[in-house]
Amino acid sequence: MKRMVLVLIIILFPIILAAQEGNPNSGKNQSGTSAAAQAGVSTTGDEATRAQPDSAAALASDADPNPSSQANASPGPSSPPPSETRRKTPGSMVGYIDDPIVSTQIRIRFDDAFEDQFPDRSEFFYAKCSCYSHLNQSALPPSLRAAFDPNAPGPGLGVPNSINYQQLNMNLEYSPQRRFSAFVEVPIRWLQPQGFQPLPPASLGFLPFSSQSGLSDVTAGFKFAAVATESTYLTFQFKSYFPSGDASKGLGTNHYSVEPSLLLYQKLSSRFTLEGQIGDWHPIGGSSGVPVTNSEGFAGDVFFYGLGPSYKLYQGHHIGLVPVVELFGWHVLSGFETQPGGTVDLAANEVSGMNIVNLKFGVRTNIGVHNSVYAGFGQALTHDDWYKHIVRLEYRYSF
Repeated sequence: MKRMVLVLIIILFPIILAAQEGNPNSGKNQSGTSAAAQAGVSTTGDEATRAQPDSAAALASDADPNPSSQANASPGPSSPPPSETRRKTPGSMVGYIDDPIVSTQIRIRFDDAFEDQFPDRSEFFYAKCSCYSHLNQSALPPSLRAAFDPNAPGPGLGVPNSINYQQLNMNLEYSPQRRFSAFVEVPIRWLQPQGFQPLPPASLGFLPFSSQSGLSDVTAGFKFAAVATESTYLTFQFKSYFPSGDASKGLGTNHYSVEPSLLLYQKLSSRFTLEGQIGDWHPIGGSSGVPVTNSEGFAGDVFFYGLGPSYKLYQGHHIGLVPVVELFGWHVLSGFETQPGGTVDLAANEVSGMNIVNLKFGVRTNIGVHNSVYAGFGQALTHDDWYKHIVRLEYRYSF
């Protein structure tokens, strides 16, 4: 998997760099032709007949004396058809909703999240706790031994009260034409358990696990814009998650998953913009449920949605400041979470029907044409959550 990620980066990176390089001579040729036409002197009919149209000197000496004829002249072969011209859009303003605009860009994002109390919930963040692999001990009550799963791949053996984590995501997106792009995202994760729950009897050795770090689950996908105008983007996005992170360290889910979603960018006025997202995260495979004979797996579908209005507060010659507010929610459709003393075999809770809602505040700073920086803070609004608070920093370079 690491080799595959490296190959993808090697392939995409030079393509993205090449995308910023146009024809360096095209602008010069056009400006030269215009200057020659303006500086030219009228000629007689015989001289015009003898003129060579492909000679720069001839163009300078035989310029058309009628300005309207040049104004109505059709563009040369070097001019792209209007349908192929990429529309100019300021760029996405949001920081948590996925970017609806199809473009070539590099994005580096850093998250710092606090107090994730159930990190293996539906195997959305990391894999099923490996504590289930030690529930065959005779000292345990029969009801708890029923939850025994020798193949539970997650970290353990302890069950954390909560975890804090940081994640660095490096995203490369390449758009060969206006409506389509492909992207790959490589995440690095740091994880710190914040205390552990008591699991009697202590003689079983359910020891805490230490902080971990490393490569997490790599993402790849594509975007297709059904609508792509200067004021509106309606984009279908498809993501695939690959189990490249070490599940035993809490760095990945140990299964593949896919995530189709629909993205919207709508410019409402010169200052107001509205962006949104709706989609579903669907695991492919995953760990067995609780107990392992349960037809429902530990991993489960998660439906999500987001809405983010933004306002252009200031726009100078080189700097623009855009505050943005985002409401983002998840509806957990199925799966389990580890909870000692829980309703399922005294080991877990079923989480179908759970709702999680976060409110995000941030400011995006646009610097020149290509650079953009986002800084934001997220707060859980519901009792159930993925984390209590999150801080996000992002740098984006658009080609």
